[in-house]
Amino acid sequence: MNFSDLASTPVERSGEAMNAGDKAGMLAAMASSALGGTAVAVTRDVVGGTADPVLLGALRFLSGAALLLPVVILLRSRGAPARRAWPRGRDLAVTILLGLLFFGLFPVLFNAALIHTTAARAALSLATMPLLTLAAAVFLGVERPTGAKVGGILIAVAGVAVTLAAGLDIAPAGAWRGDLIMVAAALCMSIYNLGARGPISRHGPLAFTSIAMTSGAVMLAAIALADGGAARLAAFRAGDWLAVIWLGVGGSAVAFCLWALALARTSPGRVAAAVTVNPVTAAITAFFLTGEVPGWHLAVGLVAVLWGILLAARPDAPR
Repeated sequence: MNFSDLASTPVERSGEAMNAGDKAGMLAAMASSALGGTAVAVTRDVVGGTADPVLLGALRFLSGAALLLPVVILLRSRGAPARRAWPRGRDLAVTILLGLLFFGLFPVLFNAALIHTTAARAALSLATMPLLTLAAAVFLGVERPTGAKVGGILIAVAGVAVTLAAGLDIAPAGAWRGDLIMVAAALCMSIYNLGARGPISRHGPLAFTSIAMTSGAVMLAAIALADGGAARLAAFRAGDWLAVIWLGVGGSAVAFCLWALALARTSPGRVAAAVTVNPVTAAITAFFLTGEVPGWHLAVGLVAVLWGILLAARPDAPR
């Protein structure tokens, strides 16, 4: 199977300018990433009490899918102008596989990482995803790198690396384990970015996201139930349930629909660069929820990250 055909993404040329669709895609990706940052902090707050990444992932995406599916069905029943056929055949298989990867394996790694490290460090580790996405896209022939993209992403990732290294002395014991687990989660997200754009362009972001999210949520729910997850629900506090509702609505349904919309409007490389907004909202939310105080090293990393986004979002000058 040709991966570049699945992505259905034209290879970008050096010097290609951003059009209105690219700009809209970047804005959607940054909004999604901002919501994702709040999800990092909220998950960190909840997972400290449950220590059950599978159960929390199942609750998050089951509630997100429960919100999305009725919306998609209602829009289609009313004959929405933008409605398209549900994924079938190879597209359905790809959508389910990507859903199992991104809404199944990714949340387990994501939640497990937050058991060992802080919300701010986890979000910075997740910000390695742009480099992973670009490297995979170039290797698979989906996207051609430009000097601006490579330079911007390297600056952003370098800022992440320096910040994590500088903050080890004030990090929890064994935080490096959580950091590495989050990088593995970022790799899952990179593969999802590259594989999703083709099905999204043919069937729409809502239909694609609802099927993918449902696939991953059902898998996680089955694993959680088999492992006695139902009994652990009794230990949930009222605040934990409020957190799960937010993770399902803002951190899943809305955030991942915006992400899918971004993938439909612009290239995977540009979309991936927007994930570096994550640490900003993660640090702010964590400060209010758990009292995590960001140090000077985090500020330095965030400056590098934002500078990298600005560079990655603009094209190279024509030769």
